Amino acid sequence: MTVRPEKPTLAAVALRAGVSAPTVSKVVNGREDVSPDTRARVLAALEALGYQSPVQRRTTAPGQTVVEVVFDALNSAYAVEILNGVLEYAGTTDVEVVLSVTSQVTGAALSAALSPERRAQRMVDAGRSGMIVVTSAFSAAQLHAFRRRKIPVAVIDPLNPPPADVVSVGATNWAGGKAATEHLLQLGHSRIGFLGGPEAAECNQARLHGYMAALMAKDVTVDPSYVLSGSFRSDHGARGLKALLSLAEPPTAIFAASDSIALGVLGEARRNGLRIPEDLSLVGFDGTYQAEESIPPLTSVAQPLQEMGRAALRAVLRQLHGEALDSQRVELATHLVVRESTAAPREAH
Repeated sequence: MTVRPEKPTLAAVALRAGVSAPTVSKVVNGREDVSPDTRARVLAALEALGYQSPVQRRTTAPGQTVVEVVFDALNSAYAVEILNGVLEYAGTTDVEVVLSVTSQVTGAALSAALSPERRAQRMVDAGRSGMIVVTSAFSAAQLHAFRRRKIPVAVIDPLNPPPADVVSVGATNWAGGKAATEHLLQLGHSRIGFLGGPEAAECNQARLHGYMAALMAKDVTVDPSYVLSGSFRSDHGARGLKALLSLAEPPTAIFAASDSIALGVLGEARRNGLRIPEDLSLVGFDGTYQAEESIPPLTSVAQPLQEMGRAALRAVLRQLHGEALDSQRVELATHLVVRESTAAPREAH
């Protein structure tokens, strides 16, 4: 006769942690009215005894590895390319991938709707083995809550700087911004606009600084009226071009910090009777299939988006297996792909 070990109970966890069973229940359910020291003791006891909540016992198959990929939006070629990389690597490692979308919810709003501890505990209860967070504005508190529950996390192009112990994956954004601007300068442009994403986003800041470095290296004054931050969506490109065209001396070229922004510029340029590149040169950033298929095909700084997805999943799995990581920051090279949206400025400018 086989004797199965008894499943640990809340009472057993409470005894080991030196607290009451209701206190253990509060920690398991993500309640915030527990002191940090007490929470740490309870979490240690939960891990030591191998306690799983009833929901987790129902949903997690033995040996199954489930990684959740969280996007702030899944309606861009950028997101699709990263997802393809994650799925391709998952297919070679027998990992199940689950998707979720925060729908542009900010970190503050997310915390108000669901506390970091409660959201992290829900991940545990759902049987998630790890997480990949793509550009979402998760707070440091939320990421720490995942880490406390031993949920390996990797973030791709985070809007907020992640904690030092969280793996982040990105590209050489500064070098890419510099290469895009240098290309336009070499064509003879000196009035070059910058349409960026969220002002505080790390990747946007790096692209902007690369743009500024290229201009200053050629003794070209950085005109603040030429720099507009917003979002990485096409509607920002359309609004941004309108604003730039209203200037007394509009730019002859634009560096857009994403391909989506650049596509918005393309559409607005057509509505204004502007020809690209004859009247306005345009460079994007991402190197998605949309850049190649646009009319005209878009010059763009290509990020290795699929490899970024693969790198993030590799980092999560290495953490899950207890392997040491070479670095908490993975930065992959960008390169400029010149197509048909850039040319020398007209003499009339």
